[in-house]
Amino acid sequence: MTLIRFFQRSLSLALPLASCLAQAAPFEMAVSPSRFELTAKSGERLGQSIDLHNLGAAATALSVRTLDWSYSAEGQISYHDELLPGSCRPWVALERRTVKVPAQTKQAFRFQVTPPADAPRGECRFMIAIEGMEPAQQTIIQSGGASLSLPVTGRIAVAVYVMLGGAEPKLEVQQIGMREIAGKRVPAITVRNSGDAHGRLEGTVDAKDAKGRDFMLAVEGTPIMPGQTRYLALVPKGEDDQPAIQPIYPIKASGLLDWDKGSFKLNAEFP
Repeated sequence: MTLIRFFQRSLSLALPLASCLAQAAPFEMAVSPSRFELTAKSGERLGQSIDLHNLGAAATALSVRTLDWSYSAEGQISYHDELLPGSCRPWVALERRTVKVPAQTKQAFRFQVTPPADAPRGECRFMIAIEGMEPAQQTIIQSGGASLSLPVTGRIAVAVYVMLGGAEPKLEVQQIGMREIAGKRVPAITVRNSGDAHGRLEGTVDAKDAKGRDFMLAVEGTPIMPGQTRYLALVPKGEDDQPAIQPIYPIKASGLLDWDKGSFKLNAEFP
């Protein structure tokens, strides 16, 4: 479940979107699932639903639309209201443009994806943006005037991936070592995706620092798009909700990291 609370402020998130607030009521919505990873056949309709959870004490009016998006090798996400070249958003049908969810209730929102019969093998990707509305904005949205720059009280974006014709990732590890990521030198794994669908690495490996302390390193689980080479950080992880230790280098680490089609064995020392 994805939970985002907005209290008259802007919030910057990784895969969910955020936007500026201006004299708005609290936006207390959650959605599940947080993303869809689906397979489909060309020419066949695929139906799914998102559960909208209103955690607030008042009914919440929402608008729903699709967005294109891109994800850079550096892990920067960009959202696009306009159709990007090759966009599959024209294949998507939403149940409705607006929905009102009563307080303290859950409501299903349905959508369909219908790839044309001649759709090529590959991955269809889009976001479903679920946005809070103020009364003055509802007329604009309902008349088709909504745009990415329209102020909203909050926004959650649900990523949808649809693999067509057997599309799949093909991941390979190219390097393991220390690397500067986001201005900080950290243990990292370099992964190349030569497939035609996104992939992810998941899991933790056992580690020991220079003081002999045992801990775990968790791999960054963000997507690796087709054709991308990504540098994924290996981050210390605490156990049982405890804070992670600040390891003293060098670090030795070993274990398996998983992906859709198998596992990679990691056995490395990070100086």
